[in-house]
Amino acid sequence: MAKVDDLSRSPTALDQSETLISVVELSRSSWLVGAVVPGVPRQPLKKIEPDAPELKRLIVRWCDEAKRADRAIKRIVLAYEAGRDGFWLARWLRARGIEVHVIHSTSVAVSREHRRAKTDRLDTVMLKRVFVGWLRGERGHCSMVAIPTLDEEDAKRPGREREGLVRERTRIINRVKAAFVRLGIRDFKPELRSSPARIEILRTPENVPLPPNTLAEIRRDLARLSVLREQIKAIEQERYKAIQREPDKAPHAMLRLLARVIGVGIREC
Repeated sequence: MAKVDDLSRSPTALDQSETLISVVELSRSSWLVGAVVPGVPRQPLKKIEPDAPELKRLIVRWCDEAKRADRAIKRIVLAYEAGRDGFWLARWLRARGIEVHVIHSTSVAVSREHRRAKTDRLDTVMLKRVFVGWLRGERGHCSMVAIPTLDEEDAKRPGREREGLVRERTRIINRVKAAFVRLGIRDFKPELRSSPARIEILRTPENVPLPPNTLAEIRRDLARLSVLREQIKAIEQERYKAIQREPDKAPHAMLRLLARVIGVGIREC
């Protein structure tokens, strides 16, 4: 028996005779919507503008078609792949009575053929097939992503922003070190706060000052490094303050628990 939180298959029995099943292939310029409508022999496929109200109107129109075919729609389910559009559309549709699921992109099995055609139309057909299998409770078709609330999604931003800033900091440090290695200088540490003052008096093994263009480039990189350092510090301080304000809140309680592990700090959690 499937668990309630088992996202590999649907916990609700599917009655396809009274369920409108729809999938959406999202892109920046348009949305391609496909559906399985009870009582309608064709499987409609419609391209619309990236507009949530327009999507809802299209689903209502298909429900009316099923009603004219003497099929009462008691359940509307819709799915789309997780991607750049995030979860706002799922929350918007759920608030309007539509059951929405977000498919984990890497869980969808694709053809291993090297020349597999890839178009929005074929992707929509594939999504429809795996989504119907998931609704039937069959394993191996796809898995769903838990849809977070807006607050839960926003709570992840500081950690992800910090990760991006740390990667950028590492990239700049490596680039500065590489610039010095090209000049024969191997002991310069750009991560030190004293490094901007040191480069003004630094000389190469040839006993000449740094070339002017290289010096200007390194100055700009060290300035970026200083900004990144301050931004990372600000994010960490705000995280500490948030934990102090609400220490028993679920994410914060987990961070405090992980921080008790030797060698693990809150900034790494």
